[in-house]
Amino acid sequence: MKTVLLFGTFDLLHVGHLSFFKQGRKLGDRLVVVIARDVNVKKIKGQLPLHKEKERLELLKHIDLIDEAMLGDPKDIYKVVKKIKPDVIALGYDQIAFTDKLQSKLTEFKLATKIVRLKPFQAKTKKSSKLKAHLMMSI
Repeated sequence: MKTVLLFGTFDLLHVGHLSFFKQGRKLGDRLVVVIARDVNVKKIKGQLPLHKEKERLELLKHIDLIDEAMLGDPKDIYKVVKKIKPDVIALGYDQIAFTDKLQSKLTEFKLATKIVRLKPFQAKTKKSSKLKAHLMMSI
C-alpha cells in the first residue's frame, strides 16, 4: 500500500484545499494529512489560525478523501515523517517552511520517500491568507 503524506494549516477550508487532497490522493492508496500545530503556525505565519488545531483536525477527519488526519508534533515537525514512513510527501506549490531540511531528514531516517510539488488551484484567488484578509476587512 502506497502512503502519501500532506502537511498544512488548513484554516478556513476551501476548494483549493480539496484540490490539494485530490491531487495527493491520486499519488497513492492511503492519504495521511498532518495538521500544523497552533504553536508552529504562529512561528511560521506570525499569527495564530482562526480555528484552533483540534477544530481543524476534527473538520479534516470528515473529508472522505483523507484516510487519516493527525496533529503534527509541536516541537519536531519531522517526527511524523519518521513515524508514518510515507512513500510520497506531496507539498503544496507554495509550501516553504521546513522543506529545506526535508530531504536530509529522509536520508537520516533511511527513507526512500519521493517528494513532489502539487499544482496550485487558482493560486491568485483561493489562497487561505487572501481569504482570511478579506474576511477580516469585512468585519
